Amino acid sequence: MTEQHLWAPWRLSYITREEEPKPKSSSCFICDHLKQPAEEDRKNLVLLRAEHCVVLLNLYPYNNGHLLIAPRSHKAQLTELTDEEHLEGMRLLSHLTEIISEHMDADGFNIGLNLGRVAGAGLPGHLHWHLVPRWNGDTNFMPVIADTKVIPQALDSLYELLSQNLSK
Repeated sequence: MTEQHLWAPWRLSYITREEEPKPKSSSCFICDHLKQPAEEDRKNLVLLRAEHCVVLLNLYPYNNGHLLIAPRSHKAQLTELTDEEHLEGMRLLSHLTEIISEHMDADGFNIGLNLGRVAGAGLPGHLHWHLVPRWNGDTNFMPVIADTKVIPQALDSLYELLSQNLSK
């Protein structure tokens, strides 16, 4: 197979950014981000801190607009969630699908929860729902031919769009 190249100049700022020394990690990026002051939320891709849940942009999205909705407390199983965490999580999913539909013209959504490493959870200790917007035709030749997914919007631009419309 010949070598393939994908021209994505908007990714340069992500690739060349200087990493700041990171504090010792609890190995849970959600908990680590919640320990940081709210002033760091944009840098940490924390879109919303609600009373019982948090919404984050996925640093490695499956599709443009891919969000994570998680309880603020570190819990691995649905049975560990309080009624308030369950309800707020579902309300946030519902509200975010409306915002993304209206402001990003999504045609549909994949909403999923992977419980346990064997189920695909990359962070098995802190459960979280994936909200993945979908558009007609968003599956194109790139994943099939080049095993490459094209994300057309920078995370900073997505953060700006969604944060402006969350309070409406």
